[in-house]
Amino acid sequence: MSVFEKSRAISHAVHQAGGRALIVGGWVRDRLLKRPSKDLDLEVYGVSAEQLRQLLSAFGQVNTVGQSFAVFKIDSMDVSLPRRESKTTAGHRGFEVIGDPNLPIKDAFRRRDFTINAIGWDPLTDEYVDPFHGRDDLTRGLLRAVDERTFGDDSLRVLRAVQLAARFEYKLDPPTADICRATKLNDLPAERVWGEFEKLLILAIRPSLGFWLALEIGVIGQLFPELQALVGCPQEPEWHPEGDVWKHTLLVIDEARRRIDGLSRPCQLAIMLGAVCHDFGKPATTARVDGRIRSRNHEQAGLGPTQAFLDRLKVHSVDGFDVRKQVEGMVAYHLTPGMWHKSQEKVGDGAFRRLARKVDLELLVLLASADCHGRKGHFDCSAMEWFASRAHELGIEHAPPEPLLKGRHLLSLGLEPGPDVGKILKVIYEKQLDGDVTTLEEALAEATRSLRKPQ
Repeated sequence: MSVFEKSRAISHAVHQAGGRALIVGGWVRDRLLKRPSKDLDLEVYGVSAEQLRQLLSAFGQVNTVGQSFAVFKIDSMDVSLPRRESKTTAGHRGFEVIGDPNLPIKDAFRRRDFTINAIGWDPLTDEYVDPFHGRDDLTRGLLRAVDERTFGDDSLRVLRAVQLAARFEYKLDPPTADICRATKLNDLPAERVWGEFEKLLILAIRPSLGFWLALEIGVIGQLFPELQALVGCPQEPEWHPEGDVWKHTLLVIDEARRRIDGLSRPCQLAIMLGAVCHDFGKPATTARVDGRIRSRNHEQAGLGPTQAFLDRLKVHSVDGFDVRKQVEGMVAYHLTPGMWHKSQEKVGDGAFRRLARKVDLELLVLLASADCHGRKGHFDCSAMEWFASRAHELGIEHAPPEPLLKGRHLLSLGLEPGPDVGKILKVIYEKQLDGDVTTLEEALAEATRSLRKPQ
């Protein structure tokens, strides 16, 4: 039984018990937009919390998510009573929430953030319940607060406005935008900020729309000083006719988004964060030199701001993949493919292999391509194809070569465990990176020669 089929069966059981179940939230919105949606939530009216628990137990294991406000999880579905909310203390979590099966539908829906998310659908009658005219706003492409009096009580809604406006390419209702501007965001934990920021980067086709909105309503200024510093930072018009670093960065972000479909989620996040951070070093290094605007060594200068940015979002590893390392590597080396391609002296294989120790070369070339194309005008970006081809020929797109020589090999030659083992392994591996050692036999021969040399 699918989740949807189970929701209909539960709705029928609720109806038999004298109540009514509505599918609510994003699933209904996405249904109206003919978009796929994986999360389905049921809100049940006219049935007590204990009745609801007993009723649900016939459909599988029931887990209580919120005791006081009666939210139950069955499989991947949340089934809840309508809830009353009252602000009790400052902060994103400062609410008292109480389940009330007799709450009128309009009052229950009033606690939702935007009108497009305050639509219910009855799976038994195919009736839409839309007390705040969310369907009209879907038609108009408008993101509007359900209740302007209470919208700002939950500061996370400001970030939801940013990512939803970008994902659906909607306009933010002006009164709602004013509330967003007046809402302080310093109560939000890093994990919640990151959750909305990730949705903006991955789920929006053009994340730049959300970044522009975030700048307009003050989110950038409140939360992301590294991004705010890009606004108005000039660039040389010959190479960046689009304007300042902020405009360039947003073009790169959209270019990066076009390149990540099909990648794993951690790799997607690494590239998108690399796009966001890649020019963080420009504000500190930009100067007019001989009549032209230069940002020399901005790649290395960008590492400090990048680390501060990632620290604020608490970004480290995702699903065991070191996203942070890759982002830092892309920031530090995002100009390398172009510079190596233009180098008058051929760049050796050893340089490629050593770079592969610092950053995934496939991710690097995807970001570098987004950076090259993230400009107005026409530029030669063939360097990225050349770089990708070299990395592929060497088989190091995702990692450097595995060392041929291991510690156990040296021990088998009679070397005692100790610091000399590490020293010899490092020397032999450097030769391997240069291509002077290509087999285990050659590595053992080099190691044997090293052991014969006086220490």
